[in-house]
Amino acid sequence: MNIFIDADACPVKDETLKVAARYGLHTFIVSNGGMRPSRDPLVTTVTVPAGPDVADDWIAERVERNDIVVTQDIPLAARTLEQGGHAIGPSGKVFDIDSIGMALAMRELNQHIREATQGQTKHRAFTDRDRSQFLQSLDKIATAAKAADKKENP
Repeated sequence: MNIFIDADACPVKDETLKVAARYGLHTFIVSNGGMRPSRDPLVTTVTVPAGPDVADDWIAERVERNDIVVTQDIPLAARTLEQGGHAIGPSGKVFDIDSIGMALAMRELNQHIREATQGQTKHRAFTDRDRSQFLQSLDKIATAAKAADKKENP
């Protein structure tokens, strides 16, 4: 069981590493550059070539059942769920089979609005409350995923 961090512009890398260490989970920090390698043997820094969805594709090709993916990218979250993994956003929003369809639809609608108005979608600032919610949600997911993995692979 692993954790994958879609690391470009991810504000919760350190928090993810703390939770991963608590549960003894191998973590892959995937980006197209600029990440300092970790000395922790349970952390692997992966640098992928620059380009649209290259990091997402790298993660999606490797994620397995009960793995956890930390990402803001809704299509990557959907791909993760399709493969039996768990997906969580940096604000602590947990994506699941029941919510991913609406999230994809809203993403598409916002993209359409941006294209039609030539404007940008405004995102609210990332807060300490978001960070706290992320830690709580990730801890719950890690606990559940570890239990499920243990049950499936005794």
